[in-house]
Amino acid sequence: MDLHSAGFRRGVVAAPHAAAAEAGRDVLAEGGNALEAMVAMAAAIAAVYPHMNHLGGDGFWLVREPSGRVRAIMAAGPAGARATPQLYREFGHDVIPARGPLAALTVPGAVGGWSLALEAARAHGGKLPLDVLLSPAIRYAREGYVVSRSQARLTAEKLSELKDVPGFADAFLVNGEPPKEGQVLKQPALAEMLIYLAHAGLDDFYRGDVGRELYVDIQSLDTPIGLLDLDRYQAVVEEPLSLRLELGTAYNTPPPTQGLASLIILGLVERLRIAEAEGFDHLHGIVEATKRAFRIRDRVVTDPARIERPVHRFLEPAALDREAARIDRRKAAPWPAPAGEGDTIWMGAADASGLVVSYIQSLYWEFGSGVVLPRTGVLMQNRGASFSLERGALNLLAPGRLPFHTLNPALMVLRDGRIIAYGAMGGDGQPQTQAAVFTRHVQFHQPLDQAIDRPRWLLGRTWGTEDATLRLESRFDGNLADRLVSAGHDVDMLGEAYSYTMGHAGAVVLHPDGTLEGAHDPRADGGAAGL
Repeated sequence: MDLHSAGFRRGVVAAPHAAAAEAGRDVLAEGGNALEAMVAMAAAIAAVYPHMNHLGGDGFWLVREPSGRVRAIMAAGPAGARATPQLYREFGHDVIPARGPLAALTVPGAVGGWSLALEAARAHGGKLPLDVLLSPAIRYAREGYVVSRSQARLTAEKLSELKDVPGFADAFLVNGEPPKEGQVLKQPALAEMLIYLAHAGLDDFYRGDVGRELYVDIQSLDTPIGLLDLDRYQAVVEEPLSLRLELGTAYNTPPPTQGLASLIILGLVERLRIAEAEGFDHLHGIVEATKRAFRIRDRVVTDPARIERPVHRFLEPAALDREAARIDRRKAAPWPAPAGEGDTIWMGAADASGLVVSYIQSLYWEFGSGVVLPRTGVLMQNRGASFSLERGALNLLAPGRLPFHTLNPALMVLRDGRIIAYGAMGGDGQPQTQAAVFTRHVQFHQPLDQAIDRPRWLLGRTWGTEDATLRLESRFDGNLADRLVSAGHDVDMLGEAYSYTMGHAGAVVLHPDGTLEGAHDPRADGGAAGL
């Protein structure tokens, strides 16, 4: 699978795992559209990249329709009816556990998003049956998938946290030990459940036999999700957040995601008038814009039902002007450590009709809660661990409440006619990587694959680490690192040229002449493909 593919006419896909990209390309070859391709990819990647995402997680979509309209599909699951601070205190917890049954406290939302995506696909001529779309995932789950380097490494690193969680060892260990890269694992219960969904329909995951099987396992583990929580769940279609820039209009997902922060960063960086890529002004400017954006994010982003004033006020020109004026072009602002982390996948797809899809799917931490439900093989997320048990907290746990999400797919409609779907995974790193890819490719005209390949940085916490320094990949020039230190940044130069810490980025582009292009990160295990 190529990391970069261009010059296609019918469609293009990009994914962090080659098997998912292949599944999407095959759907395009069968005459499917970009939305159908993305559903096939979303299912397939759950079967081959389970440390990053699964059917027990959430998902968010940005869909640019041929008419030019952009919609957001919000597939985030709320906290269960029994998920209260009192419940956790009765179990002796002052904070929500990150692993185990009590960490699996939110309804899995991703499959509900797939259902809405297929409704939209049919409205745009999609005709492929569900069994065709799910067949790659079924094959990999039933016949086996090859363990990636990242799954092998993360299983070994997190073994002590996960080995005793119900269902984890049977699903993802080999004789009680982490699998080696290249070993073949199977997910037979997942395969059988997907086969059933392929014939019963995706709604059965919540309101049918599969939903009842999910509930039986959830109840047996004392996880605070009830049958009514599953029955009542619906993903929703919403208007995305948008920001008009000189080069075009940027779109991202609304709360409870951090899409607001991603757009604020782009708005601030535009106001800094950075003259060239890769130098001190470029990196320092984006880092300082990130600090301003994260302070706003951490103050206001929560369940949208609890937000009193519309968040788009932070994207108004006067508000961005004020924030930009507070950025010192030569000196780093003090930096408190935010608490974002996450394990996620971003994927993109576009087709000749003008459908362009930016999609992100996640379990939150690597392997989520670690809980694997035995009847269905569903690996449950731990997104609810981001809730607080402290009275008065912005993201206070309560039944039915949506947790804060680091997930945020991005999409840009440029004035030159290009439409770009792009995104990244990696907790707090997502908005920063989006800004790096956008400025390098769109503002400074670097080729798409180079913009994704070039060395990256990360401010804040991600991948389960408590480190909140400004981390740089080793390919950055030492003189630049020295300048950043002199400006007051707490710099940590990593020993890796392509660090897994930076997450994985990708993009697909629909050009004005109808040609399609895609690229994905050399830090991942995937690539781009098309027709």
